[in-house]
Amino acid sequence: MPTPYCVDDFEGKIDSLYRLVIMGARRANQINKTESHGFGLAARARKTTITAMEEVLQGKVGYFTSKEEDETYLD
Repeated sequence: MPTPYCVDDFEGKIDSLYRLVIMGARRANQINKTESHGFGLAARARKTTITAMEEVLQGKVGYFTSKEEDETYLD
């Protein structure tokens, strides 16, 4: 059984919970698209969302923002 993650595990790695969810979902979709589409337990032995969260914790997945986008959002 995979280790459950707590929001505190991601403290210092990400600035907001919303950004964490978006990053995890996008990375999980990328993993789903690149994996073979087999059937059975062997094909789904490891969930892509868990893999994506582990990659965020390890610093393998990053993000960037544009200063212009941040400034227009605040206006």
